[in-house]
Amino acid sequence: MAIPIPSRQLFINGDWAEPLLKKRIPIINPTTEEIIGDIPAATAEDVDVAVQAARSALTRNKGKDWAFASGAVRAKYLRAIAAKIKERKPVLAKLETVDCGKPLSESEADMDDVIGCFEYYADLAEGLDAKQKAPISLPMKTFKSYVIREPIGVVALIVPWYFQNYPLLMATWKVAPALAAGCAAILKPSELASVTCLELGEVCREVDLPAGVLNILPGLGPEAGASLASHPHVDKISFTGSTVTAVKIMTAAAQRVKPVTLELGGKGPIVVFEDVDIDKAVEWTIFGCFYTNGQICSATSRLIVHESIAAEFLDRLVKWSENIKISDPLEEGCKLGPIVSRGQYEKVMNFISNAKSEGATILYGGNRPKHLKKGFFVEPTIITDVTTSMQIWREEVFGPVLCVKTFTTEEEAIELANDTHYGLGGAVVSKDRERCDRVSKLLQNGAVWVNCSQPCFCQAPFGGTKWSGFGRELGEWGLESYLSVKQVTEYVSDEQWGWYQPPKQ
Repeated sequence: MAIPIPSRQLFINGDWAEPLLKKRIPIINPTTEEIIGDIPAATAEDVDVAVQAARSALTRNKGKDWAFASGAVRAKYLRAIAAKIKERKPVLAKLETVDCGKPLSESEADMDDVIGCFEYYADLAEGLDAKQKAPISLPMKTFKSYVIREPIGVVALIVPWYFQNYPLLMATWKVAPALAAGCAAILKPSELASVTCLELGEVCREVDLPAGVLNILPGLGPEAGASLASHPHVDKISFTGSTVTAVKIMTAAAQRVKPVTLELGGKGPIVVFEDVDIDKAVEWTIFGCFYTNGQICSATSRLIVHESIAAEFLDRLVKWSENIKISDPLEEGCKLGPIVSRGQYEKVMNFISNAKSEGATILYGGNRPKHLKKGFFVEPTIITDVTTSMQIWREEVFGPVLCVKTFTTEEEAIELANDTHYGLGGAVVSKDRERCDRVSKLLQNGAVWVNCSQPCFCQAPFGGTKWSGFGRELGEWGLESYLSVKQVTEYVSDEQWGWYQPPKQ
């Protein structure tokens, strides 16, 4: 049964607005390769309108409507958004799956996370009220000082195709804390996965979110994203995506000395020691790399396994991989759907081909599933006989492709794990608690998972090191990144300050 795709315009100033240049982009279902609708494509002209709407939202009624409203007022809107998404969860989950190809069960779980994230930041918004005018202890009794937390202003939230497999959830990671802080936001979702982000606009319209507080502009990076990044009236940029694009965004932001938060790519390790329960470790290994069609920036796509168990581990890894259901993602029980687009499908297949030509062995997978004649499907793929100079070891694939190396000592394992420009997620699997603690401290990653891979909670910080970016999303750290801290210090003595000699009477 076909899922109807709502026909939407840009969401600007609380309502739908046709792109000024009337551009639109086709939506291609990655399962069928068919065009199933289209989305509006914003350009620099639309960005100007949206930024003006956002600035007006901050200054309306001297800021009392939003920026300087109490956190409790903003929390009411965030909870209303969460409630509406809960009502629409079945439809939104299907739209997510049809748009980007992830299994329906994963899309449904994502909607639960979206709801939870808005509710969590509603709580934090309320908590801000108690933190306002927090006193600072000073060494001089003649002064009193306190801190005010203020929204940073108009923020650009850019989520490119790179995170297409969590379109609405990744947008929520940015939108919820930005609104909780009192900012006005312009969301630029991926041109390859904008459907549910546009539906967020309809949700905001229905809950009467003040006009201009959230604006949603799908479009191409060079036309919409670049205009946002360089806009003189945008106060902060939060970007999730590739390192190459991040360099361009940092360059644009530097021209106006505006802050950026960057959550970029990864080539994460999962280090498996010899004392593990093999089947438990195997399941976390395939979950860490093949979940959500392998399109996770934090994927632990480099398996580093102790040589003494490598043969048995790989044998079980293949058997578990053979049992993964690859199908139309709307089918019950599907665990692996298609890659998001033809371009990305071809890129993944080129990675696999290059690994073979460089001398690696395709232990399992590496092809289109034989039973699927259409769609951008790639079998879960396991590659062995890998050297650290190979492309498959060094570069992010962003597909269901796992490369494998063995190790002898703990020191060697850590060296292999850190042998990458990236530093987003990493995992260690062992029954030895002290060993896990040692390795966790030495892994150069923003997130480390112990005896698991990929669990993510909105209460915990998420972000990377090295080429994986800087700054943190989620948790209290995500909220703080949208706030500016102002000190107010008052001289409270009745006495003359007395630094200068007074004039003669």
